[in-house]
This record gives sequence, C-alpha cells and structure tokens, in this order.
Amino acid sequence: MSLVHPLAHVMGRGSAKSGVHHWWVQRLTALALVPLTVWVVFAVTGAADGGYTEIRAWLADPLNASLMVAWTVTMLYHAQLGLQVVIEDYVYTPWLEISCQVAVKFGAALGIILSVLSILRVVIGGSQ
Repeated sequence: MSLVHPLAHVMGRGSAKSGVHHWWVQRLTALALVPLTVWVVFAVTGAADGGYTEIRAWLADPLNASLMVAWTVTMLYHAQLGLQVVIEDYVYTPWLEISCQVAVKFGAALGIILSVLSILRVVIGGSQ
C-alpha cells in the first residue's frame, strides 16, 4: 500500500488543452500545402528553362512572389509542427528535448525570415 495519492502520480502529466489545436493546425497547413506545392513544382520547372534572369523576372511578379512566400512560410511552419511532435514523442531526456525544441523553433524562424527577405529582395530589385 502506498501513502501517495493517485492524483500525485498524474499531476503535470495530463491534458495541456492544446493538443487539438496543434492537431488542427497541422492538418490545415498540410491541406494548404497540397495546392501550393503543386503550383511550386509546375511554376519552378516551367520557369527553370529560361535561366536565372527568367526566374528573377518570374518571381518579381507580385502573384508569384506572394504564393512563394505563402508556400515557404506554410512549409516551414508545418515542418516545425511535425518535428515538435516527433521530439515530444521520442526524446525522453528533458534537457535534450528542450534543446531540440528550441533549435527546431529557431531554425524554422530563421528559415522563414531568410526566405521572405530573399523573395522581397528579388521583388524589390536588389543588387544581383
């Protein structure tokens, strides 16, 4: 017989009330990535025949730039959400789990920032 109350065993291990939101966001970003990825594959392969200047001119179009920003941001956010779940499920050492989570979040944020700035540089017409 244990003198520890059963509630003490589960304190801090219950529902965080955010799992359903995380699940929905993961599914919505996946749904958004389907048409965006199809567009990226066809658009980039079609524009790649013309070389560097053709791709710059293609990306300078506001619609293409907007869709490219939407694709990169959605893709990196979706990847961050997926890696978060993998780390939560399979990394058991607390300090390593936190370190991995921070690294993934900073990596995704850095990727988003660099991608958006690169696309803006092409659209605005920065130096070559």
